Amino acid sequence: MVVEIAGLKLKNPVMTASGTFGCGEEYAGYVDLNRLGGIVVKGLSLKPRLGNPPPRIMETAGGMLNAVGLQNIGVDAFIEEKLPFLRTYDVAVIANIYGESCAEYAQVARKLSAAPGVHALEVNVSCPNVKKGGLSFGADPKAAAEVTKRVKAETHLPVIVKLTPNVTDITVIARAVEEAGADAVSLINTLTGMSIDLKTRTPHLKNITGGLSGPAIKPVALRMVWQAAQKVTIPVIGMGGIMTAEDALEFMVAGAKAVQVGTANFINPLATSEIVQGMRQYVKHHKLKNITEIVGTLKV
Repeated sequence: MVVEIAGLKLKNPVMTASGTFGCGEEYAGYVDLNRLGGIVVKGLSLKPRLGNPPPRIMETAGGMLNAVGLQNIGVDAFIEEKLPFLRTYDVAVIANIYGESCAEYAQVARKLSAAPGVHALEVNVSCPNVKKGGLSFGADPKAAAEVTKRVKAETHLPVIVKLTPNVTDITVIARAVEEAGADAVSLINTLTGMSIDLKTRTPHLKNITGGLSGPAIKPVALRMVWQAAQKVTIPVIGMGGIMTAEDALEFMVAGAKAVQVGTANFINPLATSEIVQGMRQYVKHHKLKNITEIVGTLKV
């Protein structure tokens, strides 16, 4: 079950998706964190953020919309208050980071790189670039590449760039960050969506739009992971609607070397553990030497 992502050895390919597992402590009473391949913590910014006003979560057909707005305690508080707990476990800790400017990304990366117990950085480029009128860093190949370069210059840790699906061609962004030095890419982040209250004719979310996740987006995520895996040589981490071991295995066949489980954690706190077990049974049943034997084996 062991996989390696950019020099980081994981005991299995199953990680948690940022924003759905807190900082690990919230789920420790349900899941043996030592059984996971990695924990991707809730996105961290330079300063604490309150996020968007409620209502900011809405259930939809086959998924959920969220407009939480990247609420978090800030990178300094994470290092002081949350990281010591994670260090007590034998699990890879991946810190998801974001900023409103390249300088902010660089500062957060620098702080985390000096903190014992962080094994990799995941760079969320779905954030608005305030200096460019709010356009998402991840929607512009040049901006995504610049963020990647700035983060790489500040860290010795593997850098995973998390790609937004809200683009015309995700492979263009994937290639841009690879050329800028990314050690891996993870995809997909949420799809922009909205929901309307017909009685009041107003949006269900205070923010109007939000990020769609859950089973509804799996076909889109699978397609984008497959496309990206054809165009980059760095490892691809797949996510988007993974609820079962079978879902996770499909992403690996499409070209992902590892996966992240997100919305499933809200429905079933044991989801990650059950997916690990199901994948292990698949390896045994098919007499594979290693789970990586199925990576990129899609027949077309």
